[in-house]
Amino acid sequence: MSHENEYHENMITMLELIWGDGYMAPGGPGNVARMLQGLETRDKRILDIGCGIGGPALEMARSFGAKVVGIDLEAPLIERARSAARRKGLDEQCDFQTVEAGPLPFADASFDIVVTSGAITQTKDKAGVFRECFRVLHPGGNLSCYDWMKSDAPYSDDMLHWFKVEGLTYALETLADYESHFKACGFIDVAVEDASSWYREEARREYGLIKGELYPRMIELLGHKDADHFVENWRALVVVCDQGEMRQGYCRGRRPG
Repeated sequence: MSHENEYHENMITMLELIWGDGYMAPGGPGNVARMLQGLETRDKRILDIGCGIGGPALEMARSFGAKVVGIDLEAPLIERARSAARRKGLDEQCDFQTVEAGPLPFADASFDIVVTSGAITQTKDKAGVFRECFRVLHPGGNLSCYDWMKSDAPYSDDMLHWFKVEGLTYALETLADYESHFKACGFIDVAVEDASSWYREEARREYGLIKGELYPRMIELLGHKDADHFVENWRALVVVCDQGEMRQGYCRGRRPG
């Protein structure tokens, strides 16, 4: 079955407006730095899973001196990432590829680092993805993941409403689940960090901008209907973040070697 694209043009425009040029997950360059903190990156080969329109991969190349392969299921996103790389003169450092769900199209031990930001949250078979990450890493290589997660509690009506407004496929798990997956796949030195309080404040800040100074620009770019849709989207997001249901976290592990 072919992949059904979920990120329409106005959604991409909105995400870039709130999260920055090339970014489809929060945190911008600061989040890239957080995922790569303490890792040797210069001239290293990095795989970015769920690269979207390429912002994080371009930052890894430009600011961290890495050679990056970005992959995504959605071909239109990859085309935009390639265009951005050419425009920024980073196309020799960054290669973007459309892939299908399932095994990664790379040989064993192909990469020094694997990163993923806000992408595995939409994948049901997280254990399978992490096993593939382990396989394509060099011995001693690191997997660093930032993702959107859930609490242990059953979904509330507020959470179900946010899912409906968001309109994306989610397969949320807990931070403890991610830690267990990493260890089961064979990663060592596994470390997790709950970033929910950080993004709770970010979401409030974003919501304030969206219903305030950014709103006229949103109407100009998106039209009234979609602008109001995203105001409600962020209102609903703030609710589930404040309630501790919508969570964020980092998980890192190393392949022995």
